[in-house]
Amino acid sequence: MTESTKTATLSFDGKTFELPILSPTAGPDVLDIRKLYAQAGVFTYDPGFTSTASCDSTITFIDGDKGELLHRGYPIDQLAESSHFLEVCYILLYGELPSPAELEDFEARVTNHTMIHEQMHNFFRGFRRDAHPMATMVGVVGAMSAFYHDSTDISDPWQREVASIRLIAKMPTIAAMAYKYSIGQPFVYPRNDLDYASNFLRMCFSVPAAEYEVNPILSRAMDRIFTLHADHEQNASTSTVRLASSSGANPFACIAAGIACLWGPAHGGANQACLEMLEEIGSVDRIPEFIARAKDKNDPFRLMGFGHRVYKNFDPRASVMKKSADEVLDLLGVEDNPKLQVAKELEKQALEDPYFKDKKLFPNVDFYSGIILEAMGFPTSMFTPIFAVARTVGWISQWKEQISDPQLKIGRPRQLYLGETARDYSDIENR
Repeated sequence: MTESTKTATLSFDGKTFELPILSPTAGPDVLDIRKLYAQAGVFTYDPGFTSTASCDSTITFIDGDKGELLHRGYPIDQLAESSHFLEVCYILLYGELPSPAELEDFEARVTNHTMIHEQMHNFFRGFRRDAHPMATMVGVVGAMSAFYHDSTDISDPWQREVASIRLIAKMPTIAAMAYKYSIGQPFVYPRNDLDYASNFLRMCFSVPAAEYEVNPILSRAMDRIFTLHADHEQNASTSTVRLASSSGANPFACIAAGIACLWGPAHGGANQACLEMLEEIGSVDRIPEFIARAKDKNDPFRLMGFGHRVYKNFDPRASVMKKSADEVLDLLGVEDNPKLQVAKELEKQALEDPYFKDKKLFPNVDFYSGIILEAMGFPTSMFTPIFAVARTVGWISQWKEQISDPQLKIGRPRQLYLGETARDYSDIENR
């Protein structure tokens, strides 16, 4: 970030104020309003913070108009095609591509921390069997601070590093255990001889009575899902993690807060909403009816999994995810699954429809990831926990960056107050 010679002039009430303009390495210039209240006595008003830069960061850059997503400068499509999830984790955490030795060391550290404390099993058994896996994850991840006291001091760089590795390593184990608990099956311990994605699939789908062999196509598809969801700049859950972190909260509490935010249907639940829409459509012959409803301005129905709030052209993650979806469906087939049949035909008809082309309403990453997870056998209740597993590294990277920022202040948004002004209290007998 560099301070340019440009300034913006703000005039009101006969006074003029000069606002510095900060220039990023990519993206639009930023008006620096940090001293605006002190100098002018006014706040800015930006519900949802959609026009406000809440921090400076070097991790992820998005250009929604171009359909561009960069992690530390590396395009997401290149990472998803040529890299794998743990290497992307390294890039997000440390900023550069690892050497072979660095990657081997990092993978070993993650692999050797995948087990959770045995007493944490008791936390799972305290939940009802029908508890949503996300509810379980929020509780268990928050409870990690009660078990790993040696990595909660955020002022110690080494403890921050240990907490980072632990969270990335243990999150798949926690998510898989939440799933197993919800379906009444025994927990499956992780295995150090498997890669990250294969280990997660085995913990979810194996049972003690029979050996489970992970199909490499499914493992690669899961790895891509993790990679494509690893970080997405200052979204709602990441901002939640940063806001919690600004108070000095321990890393496990901060990530639990991020999981809770991700649980919202407008955020991490988008792929679940997409599958529920496909179930509502029900059969291929009803697709024209729902496409017509999506075009009708007077009908509140909209096609889930099409278009994106940030990407105004196309979602750069979607093309890679589509490739995985095609590979998985070719492997597992769609003949016996009406939802998957509807998904493939809906994609075909929407891509051929001028209305969707003109409005750039293309299938996004949530549309394809939901299809893949459905085909693998995951219930929709597991879609958001899987998202949380993937996004943990992004949350941790943003958390570590913020903790090291010399400009760190506790988050304290302002408000536009529209309530009553000061008035006197009256005793109850006089009301």
